Amino acid sequence: MIERFYLKDYLSFKEVELELSGGLVVFTGPSGSGKSILMESILSSFGHSSCDASLCESSVAWELDTEEYGIDSDDINVFKHIKKDKSRYFINNQSISKKAINELSLNYLRHLSLRDFSDFENEKLLLILDARASVKNQELHKVKSEYKEAFLEYKRIKKELSVIEDEQKKVVELKEFASYEIKKIETINPKISEDIELLEIKKELSKKEKVLKSLLQADAIFEHEHAVFSALDLLDIDGSFFSDAMNELRAFLESAQERFSMLEEVDVEEVLNRIEELGELKRRYGSIEEALAYKQEKILELQKYENIEFTKGDLEARVKELDKKVLDLASKLSLARYAELDSFGKDLNRYLKELYLRDAIVEIKESELSVYGKDEITIKLNGTDLQKISTGEFNRLRLAILALKSEIMSKDGGVLMLDEIDANLSGEESMSVAKVLKQLSKHFQIFVISHQPQLTSMGDQHFLVYKDGDESHVRELDFDSRVEEIARIISGESITQEARGFAKELLNLQVRE
Repeated sequence: MIERFYLKDYLSFKEVELELSGGLVVFTGPSGSGKSILMESILSSFGHSSCDASLCESSVAWELDTEEYGIDSDDINVFKHIKKDKSRYFINNQSISKKAINELSLNYLRHLSLRDFSDFENEKLLLILDARASVKNQELHKVKSEYKEAFLEYKRIKKELSVIEDEQKKVVELKEFASYEIKKIETINPKISEDIELLEIKKELSKKEKVLKSLLQADAIFEHEHAVFSALDLLDIDGSFFSDAMNELRAFLESAQERFSMLEEVDVEEVLNRIEELGELKRRYGSIEEALAYKQEKILELQKYENIEFTKGDLEARVKELDKKVLDLASKLSLARYAELDSFGKDLNRYLKELYLRDAIVEIKESELSVYGKDEITIKLNGTDLQKISTGEFNRLRLAILALKSEIMSKDGGVLMLDEIDANLSGEESMSVAKVLKQLSKHFQIFVISHQPQLTSMGDQHFLVYKDGDESHVRELDFDSRVEEIARIISGESITQEARGFAKELLNLQVRE
């Protein structure tokens, strides 16, 4: 739940700090006092809305799964929206994008805006129906798990088969292309580092004539070698150092002579053509290593094409096997759902009757297989499609669905935020909405703006939003203050004793219940 909310500098609000309880939290106040602005600022702290407040900050007791966002979680997590030159969002003082903070909080907070059909999505209705059916059918959870696993495997194998069937249609062309690519590389038959060696040979060829001429001139040094030894002897100098140097020089020159003489046998044109071939290969594939890897890839690809019929046969057999299994499990799911459908419809209509609505018709029709089975739930209000019913009817029908959901909930459902859900309702209709919200508040922390005494009296916590001059304020009301506020709602600014009496009666009724 949201335990604390802090707002600073937003329109008519200078500073607001609210300590919040669980259950049903009601905001009332005269028109234009800032109730919707306050609700908007709470949503803004979670990235669900945008506002120009300097600071919107909510402290929540949620067990956050923040690992993928790189945020450290705590026992009390603080969501924050700061607006200076631009909007910035934080969780526990760690910066986070608006999209990420919105996604994260969606697991715990829902704003039930007008005409939001998400509670009527087939997946969510099936989850309620299945949870109810599981109470009577202990095997249903196992069947659902087996079905989901089989369906996902079925989809995966079908996709593989589809790819192979597409490939099969053009397999001749693909085989020809793979063979062509392999042959092209094999024709050149490159060796790793061959290009480097050839470039070195090309370099040596370019200077061969100069080197050989230079070596011939250098040989003259050996003609005077004996004279040097004679001079060293006369000087009584050990000539071994000169002997070693001359032997090493002789070896170097002979090696160079041999290497460059061998180049006489090299066909220069052939070397240049080979370098050009390898260069073209490198331009196409990046390097000789990459060309050889690509060739191996095409060899394996060719093998796959040659084995495609065998692979296709295996996949077709597996698809047939999974198709039967998926349909059998889907039928078991459908039987369990049909068995529970009548009870589901009766309980839904029980809530609708409390909410002064006509009966709903709940049906299951067969649809395309999905991860949830082959069933689609449709709901009509007295035969009218949901898109065509009034906003008031839609909101109360949605409350009935949420009430059904709350019956099978085993843990806290998070936070629900509603905008004037009892607007334009009669007193009886407003009381019916209040009672359903009171039941929901056992599983949800609910924030609601109300202009009706019935819903207001049901609040576990009641805040008055009011203006003093041009500045808006919020204060929590005690019992006596609530009597006065509810009396104002009943009779207007000129509060009558009858209104006070009715207000007190409503609150006492709430205390007794």
